[in-house]
Amino acid sequence: MHTCPICKNGELRPGTATVTLERGGSIVLLKNVPAKVCDNCASYFLDSQTTRRVLEKSENSLKNGAELEVLQLQEA
Repeated sequence: MHTCPICKNGELRPGTATVTLERGGSIVLLKNVPAKVCDNCASYFLDSQTTRRVLEKSENSLKNGAELEVLQLQEA
């Protein structure tokens, strides 16, 4: 286990997070994103592959003109 770099007290454990991205006046909310989550402060950290998937999905939503979109990030 790794110690949380934010609170310095919790341990990072496998879990899921809800990621909110905002650009201009648009918001994309992705639910059930695999992440390492602190058991103390609930900060979350994504690996590079998951980050890439989150950014791709949100970019597609923004290109389609979404002002507010809620998506599930599904496992491949």
